[in-house]
Amino acid sequence: MKSISKAILLVLVLAIFTSCSKTPYTNRKQMIIFSPQQEMQMGYQSAQQILQKEALSRDRKINALVQKVGKRIAAVANQPDYKWQFFVIEKDVLNAFVLPGGKVFVYTGLFKAVQNEDQLAVVMGHEVAHAIARHGAERMSMIQLGRVGKEIASKTIGGGQYSQVINQAYGVSETYGMVLPFSRKFEYESDEIGLYLMTKAGYNPDEAVRFWDNMRKLKQNSKNPPEFLSTHPADINRINRIKALIPKAKKYYK
Repeated sequence: MKSISKAILLVLVLAIFTSCSKTPYTNRKQMIIFSPQQEMQMGYQSAQQILQKEALSRDRKINALVQKVGKRIAAVANQPDYKWQFFVIEKDVLNAFVLPGGKVFVYTGLFKAVQNEDQLAVVMGHEVAHAIARHGAERMSMIQLGRVGKEIASKTIGGGQYSQVINQAYGVSETYGMVLPFSRKFEYESDEIGLYLMTKAGYNPDEAVRFWDNMRKLKQNSKNPPEFLSTHPADINRINRIKALIPKAKKYYK
């Protein structure tokens, strides 16, 4: 019973956090149980691990462009406590990612889809948006909450012959009911926030449609899972949503 009481107390604390945090621009309520300081420390540690095992690009032109665009986007992100850093990984991968606290990594392979500076701003805006919306901390918080729910169910039912059923149920619900849908939500949200950031930084938001269409064409021969089984939105859905947001984004032009 003591374990259940602790778990319930943690759930109540999580509920308090949910009402105290909102995403920038979209104003969506969040559930985050990690402090910004904890989040930044985790991001720093993860970045050090990545830098130890990945080869950084020596291409001066690409590095200079990533630094230029990244700093320009970060300047309008209004997060003075973040220690923004931008790295280019020498690998033929069509991707970029960000770690909590503002460590952004871009793979050289992504430049197959990036045709100009504005299109790179689409990528950098998207990744900076993930960071300032604290999506990493929110995802970790949701997983922690799911584990608390699992513990409560296990203690309440009594485990034993039901433990395997509980584990399977929470495994499925965590993946399909929480991780995948919210991953897609985070992607859509970062598309939106990133669009506003790149426009505030003086870049053309119309290039977001062109960039994602480039991505769609490069991936059209790949066997992608249906959207509901994926962490990312379907490219055509993403493009249509961005098209609808562009008029609003243009209001942020300086």
